[in-house]
Amino acid sequence: MASNKGLGKGLGALLGDFSEEPVSDSAYRLLPIYKVEPNPDQPRRDFDEEELQALSDSIAVHGIVQPLTVREMPNGYYQI
Repeated sequence: MASNKGLGKGLGALLGDFSEEPVSDSAYRLLPIYKVEPNPDQPRRDFDEEELQALSDSIAVHGIVQPLTVREMPNGYYQI
């Protein structure tokens, strides 16, 4: 049976902190990590730790190559 380890240190450990100020009036904005929540209906529950570390390393070197798509929730948070 596979264990459910999740992200461990959380998204903040992978991506760092961002300003709450939008970059511009465009559709692209930087959001604070604490306001981004996972979708509870996401079917993937288990993540390979080595692949997750490789993703983290890539983000540290290259940044986010493709912006994340999120939706604003009624509570003021955003859902991936």
